[in-house]
Amino acid sequence: MESPPTPLSVEPARPEDHPAIAELTVRVYVDDGLAGPQYTGQLADVAGRADRAHLLVARDGDRLVGSVALVLEGDFGEVTESDDEAAFRMLVVDPAARGRGVGERLVAACLDRARAAGKRRMVLSTDVRMAGAHRLYHRLGFTRLPERDWSPLPGVELLVYARDL
Repeated sequence: MESPPTPLSVEPARPEDHPAIAELTVRVYVDDGLAGPQYTGQLADVAGRADRAHLLVARDGDRLVGSVALVLEGDFGEVTESDDEAAFRMLVVDPAARGRGVGERLVAACLDRARAAGKRRMVLSTDVRMAGAHRLYHRLGFTRLPERDWSPLPGVELLVYARDL
């Protein structure tokens, strides 16, 4: 008899999660062709990210299957323009867990926490090539803010999305 599937959970990351978050984040960005050597160091620096953001993880039982960095204050949000805005960055889902709502659960957790912190808007930037992420953001009520699109490096074009909370 087959055992029932384990439920997905989203919770704050623990320091012991940092190596798994680093491995997953770097692997997803590199395998999807979204990070060169200049960005992989930042993607792997989970401890540094934890000092500047609230790290959330998605688990399938004991297995870490996703992660995101929620920024409620400070410059790590990159595209925030006021104290009323929160941002999230480095949303990743293990390819083996895609299509199960992991990304949606992580984004929903970010929205809930930002709302609870008194923020009025969630903003994010995403690579022009991340079509799956764009579909998710549209489905969750985000709209484009083309006036905030930007390029951190030559050849890297980022689109900005926002959603009122």
